[in-house]
Amino acid sequence: MSGEEGLVSVGSRPLSDYVLSVVILFNQGVKRVILKGRGVNISKTIAVYNAVKDRLGDAIKLENIEIGSEYLNKKRVSYIRIVLSR
Repeated sequence: MSGEEGLVSVGSRPLSDYVLSVVILFNQGVKRVILKGRGVNISKTIAVYNAVKDRLGDAIKLENIEIGSEYLNKKRVSYIRIVLSR
């Protein structure tokens, strides 16, 4: 499976699961991976980025960071999107 983009939604699983997901996506030929975390998982999303950067080093590039909020079940929830490329 090779494509342009992959999405990793950060939630309650262990940090290492998300790092592994990012590495697998890049190894499958995906050119860009988007990390997205909402609410209390925003800090975990940043931790995933830092762990991926430590693991892959200069092999990845930070393309974009977007912060904002969206409505989920009539509640406003903050989010962060971190776009990585290879």
